[in-house]
Amino acid sequence: MKVLILGAAGQIARMLKNELLNKTDNSIILYARNGHNRITVNDDNREVIIDGDFKDKDKLINAMKDVDLVYINDMGDHKSTKTIIDAMHDARVRRVIAASVLGIYNEVPGAFGEWNKRMIGGSPRMQSQIESAWLLENSNLDYTLLRLTWLYNEIGNTKYMITQKGESFIGAQVTRQAVTQLIMDIIEEKSDKYLQTSLGVSEPDTDWAKPSFY
Repeated sequence: MKVLILGAAGQIARMLKNELLNKTDNSIILYARNGHNRITVNDDNREVIIDGDFKDKDKLINAMKDVDLVYINDMGDHKSTKTIIDAMHDARVRRVIAASVLGIYNEVPGAFGEWNKRMIGGSPRMQSQIESAWLLENSNLDYTLLRLTWLYNEIGNTKYMITQKGESFIGAQVTRQAVTQLIMDIIEEKSDKYLQTSLGVSEPDTDWAKPSFY
């Protein structure tokens, strides 16, 4: 399998790259602004870096050649999301996993929901996340949308829980390591279990009014 990671310099993207190298025989295309200055290649036979912007449709199409799956590390700019989707259609690549944020459906209840709204609810970036999700869900692609709660790092903590679209979001935090594990589980899933799904992603037993690190 060939995997294209868009936004490959991000923290989760870097963790995903390492997991793919260590646990699969997949080849990886690493796409990022100034990628050659920000990303280190560990295996020349399996990794290729492409310097590019999410709005450069021609470069995206070229990066998608013979790709089986695209991972989008950031959907905070809906215009970029539209360009990526258009490029996937033109390149005839259908499978995509995309990272978004909690709250795009107003699905976070209670004290945590109110805290989350105060922190990010009215921001232009949140509005772009909402529009990006709508574009993806109406794209006819084989998508999995990940609505991530507040992120932190903890080596060895790969525990995650999932809520479905239409369910209340539960969980104030989750590790980037756990998100990476979920992405790996989705990539390795052989059935249609995760296709056309929007998944709330959090850590079990963190049904709190705010993350522990705030």
